[in-house]
Amino acid sequence: MSKQKTRREALVYHAKPQPGKIKIVPTKPYATQRDLALAYSPGVAEPCLEIAKDKDNAYKYTSKGNLVAVISNGTAVLGLGNIGPEASKPVMEGKGLLFKIFADIDGIDIEVDTEDVDKFIETVKMIAPTFGGINLEDIKAPEAFEIERRLKEELDIPVMHDDQHGTAIISAAALLNALELTGKKMEEVRIVVSGAGAAAVSCTRLYKAFGASDKNIVMLDSKGVIRSDRESLSKEKLEFASDRKIDTLEEAMRDADVFVGLSIADIVSPEMLLSMAKDPIVFAMANPDPEIKYDLAVATRKDIIMATGRSDHPNQVNNVLGFPFIFRGALDVRATSINEPMKMAAVKALAELTRAPVPEQVNIAYGETRMTFGKDYIIPKPFDPRLISEIPPAIAKAAMDSGVAKAPITDWEKYREELMQRSGNDNKVVRLLHTRAKMNLKRIVFAEADHLDVLKAAQIVHEEGIAIPVLLGNTEIITELKQELEFDADIEIIDPSTSASDKKRDQYAKRFWENRRRSGTTLYNAQSKMRERNYFGSMMVLEGDADGMISGYSRAYPRVVKPVFEVIGRASGVTRASTVNIMITKRGPMFLADTSINIDPNAEQIAEIAQMTANVATTFGFDPVIALLSYANFGSSGHPNGKKVRDAVKILHERNPDLPVDGEIQVDFALNKELHESQFPFSKLAGKKVNTLIFPNLESANITFKLMKELNGADSIGPIMIGLRRSVHILQLGASVDEMVNMTAIAAIDAQEREKRWKAKTGGK
Repeated sequence: MSKQKTRREALVYHAKPQPGKIKIVPTKPYATQRDLALAYSPGVAEPCLEIAKDKDNAYKYTSKGNLVAVISNGTAVLGLGNIGPEASKPVMEGKGLLFKIFADIDGIDIEVDTEDVDKFIETVKMIAPTFGGINLEDIKAPEAFEIERRLKEELDIPVMHDDQHGTAIISAAALLNALELTGKKMEEVRIVVSGAGAAAVSCTRLYKAFGASDKNIVMLDSKGVIRSDRESLSKEKLEFASDRKIDTLEEAMRDADVFVGLSIADIVSPEMLLSMAKDPIVFAMANPDPEIKYDLAVATRKDIIMATGRSDHPNQVNNVLGFPFIFRGALDVRATSINEPMKMAAVKALAELTRAPVPEQVNIAYGETRMTFGKDYIIPKPFDPRLISEIPPAIAKAAMDSGVAKAPITDWEKYREELMQRSGNDNKVVRLLHTRAKMNLKRIVFAEADHLDVLKAAQIVHEEGIAIPVLLGNTEIITELKQELEFDADIEIIDPSTSASDKKRDQYAKRFWENRRRSGTTLYNAQSKMRERNYFGSMMVLEGDADGMISGYSRAYPRVVKPVFEVIGRASGVTRASTVNIMITKRGPMFLADTSINIDPNAEQIAEIAQMTANVATTFGFDPVIALLSYANFGSSGHPNGKKVRDAVKILHERNPDLPVDGEIQVDFALNKELHESQFPFSKLAGKKVNTLIFPNLESANITFKLMKELNGADSIGPIMIGLRRSVHILQLGASVDEMVNMTAIAAIDAQEREKRWKAKTGGK
């Protein structure tokens, strides 16, 4: 993607459909006059009076306890420098977005128009009663040190400058694990730190807290080695001044065990790397380009353990692993500060989490067979669902043990459950899909590429590296639309109706006729059908000329299904194909089936749909907990419609007794865990969180998923076609660009899984 195009898309993203990335939404009812009277006058007076009696009641009656201020003056915006408070606002809004999606914290950005330390501190102190915590961001050193120190001393809420401590905490966890792998000791390793800003100072202080020795640390700034005999050193630099008679990075690197880079790109040479001690640990964290390129470093030293700040290499030092969860734990016990024991607890929790077995969902997200603790995995991945349930409890406990928690937690199991519920309201599934699709690019046919939105989706798929698009349609129209979109990549375009496709069309027609000649299809009829894109595209997939196909944007579902069924057909052992929609809800992803094909399935077919849907959930890293829905609960109705669901459950229990599935059950009892357990403790679903809903007929399934989408704003991924021989997926009529991009990722992953199964079956051939 060109720099100009990236710029334009970034500006559109921030400007449309409404400016900015965050907004405030009500958390209480407001529909009636009574609601408004309670929310404001006269009802609001009651909580005001309670807070006047005791300020701590603000945590009980207001949002203070879940509100963090993201505060900056824009003097050190990453990669941009001193751009001022207004220009820093998009970054601060972005930080607020990360707080929300990773830890369900409401982050409100505040930009302060002053570079005067005293004025900045006074401003923050005056607005502090609004917030449960303060996240300082992008403030230049050395002022950042003074601002954080004084605010921590003068406020009774958590304060943290993430630029300092976030990188320190994540890199310290990585360093502990790297030392574990190499058998080296923190007290003995020689550490070189390139950079002397806020992050470098904080990192080095934290390493010292874990045992690193002053005599073994060399820090460098733009002038070279910070030596004790240098004049005009700041207090922070003087703290790390070395007595060694060396001046350059090259000298410092000789026999060093650890290099920590928080400076500028390409300052470490292969020769410097070769001069380091055995099993060197290199954290080249300059962004976007590290102090030495990853590929060059690992080619230079086979024994290296390396981390960077980039997501396209192993061991990304990413602050999002820390700050959302640190503040989450601090807020949940109403900590008065974020102290050293809490930061050290975060380091230990991250390090220990890395050594634990990795959930299948994480392996799937990153395209790994089995991710294990080792030189390419020394810190957790940002998509790891365990972060929300492991890091905040460690922070909360450290706050309690160190005496800064005003609301200690007593029921840790309940707390962890609450944390997991907080993690269910974002688009982790979408990120997982895109990341996984990128791991093994597949050729996906866009059967309606001469429609602007379809082509736009193909453009995003190409530019984001989700798949390799193949465009079917009128070549002239597609070319014109590509120019309009500035989609200048050399992408294959095929028009099945033109003479240019004669050879391939004849080949496909013959194969189609051979497969269908005993079903009333003539060769002439087959040749005619191959001029239609859905027949032609399906044959491309069947013959291996493409890995998958998406279609259905411009045509009714039945018209697209027919050619797909005729060409592709059902997979071996499958009696009925069906579809699943993944709904992204506040409680997490929900798998709904069958939403598009089977009008009135019988018990056997419902059981088959349920089993295939369970396989879909497992494919994407989720453990299916399945409710077979009805208007009745566990035999309360003798009507045949209820009985067929009961019969389906019986079939599933007999065939797969370990599968957590039950019914027939009404949807409220299925989704309300407490209600379910109190009324039906005998159920296989009792005490479990249902994430898969199987409907008794197409009518109920289709209506439900569309209601959820339109009324609750739930994002939908699907319908995902299951039970076919190849990866072909049919969109809902008029699907959005985002929906098409997501479905392309689904088609790519489906193709990856089929390829994996085929290789396993054929011994890798």
